Amino acid sequence: MEDVSARSILVVDDEANIRQLLTDYLHRDGFDVEEAVSGEQALDALARRVPDLIILDVRLPGIDGFETLRRIRKTSDVYVLMLTARSEESDTLIGLEVGADDYVSKPFSPREVVARVRTLLRRRGGIAPADDRREFVGLSLDTTRHEIFADGATVMLTALEFDLLDALTSAPGRVFTRRQLIERVWGWDFYGDERIVDVHIRKLRSAIFDAADDPRFIATVRGVGYKFIGVQQ
Repeated sequence: MEDVSARSILVVDDEANIRQLLTDYLHRDGFDVEEAVSGEQALDALARRVPDLIILDVRLPGIDGFETLRRIRKTSDVYVLMLTARSEESDTLIGLEVGADDYVSKPFSPREVVARVRTLLRRRGGIAPADDRREFVGLSLDTTRHEIFADGATVMLTALEFDLLDALTSAPGRVFTRRQLIERVWGWDFYGDERIVDVHIRKLRSAIFDAADDPRFIATVRGVGYKFIGVQQ
């Protein structure tokens, strides 16, 4: 078993039985777990200490999970795994658009949640870069400092979005299938919906001032996947 010492998880759910179930399984795997029953409590906890990962339920009293995540993303790129209702596919899509890194649908297996947590945390630090800095016309990427500049402006990305751009720019012109990007960014053992790639590509394009219908950086290869087409400097 890999070392998870000092790995902290914040579980945010208003149902005590779900919090207890997740906490028990996470503790069993060696994680340090803090609980919150609302979005407000989660934000207070985040202000005191930034965990390695947040498990965040969509349906919360007061500030719901979506708004909580929006506020989190204003100050932090901490990994967020959202708990969504199986019957509401829109919850999944909205969560990914707002900034979730992954999702699990209720009802869920606690073992599946722990597996997803481990998959995300193994990505901490991102993909090992081939070089520290990559320069393209209109886009600059520093893989050591995790800095992005598009048209001279600083770009704020989540850790997952950064790793996705890192993967694409590591081989300009190469076509990556969705499965290849999932294996490089999410991990080979990810078993969720491959459409998660499309949602994050859309968010990434928006962040770097790119457009799907007239791309400068990320082109869609229909029926296959994506490739980076930026012009190197």
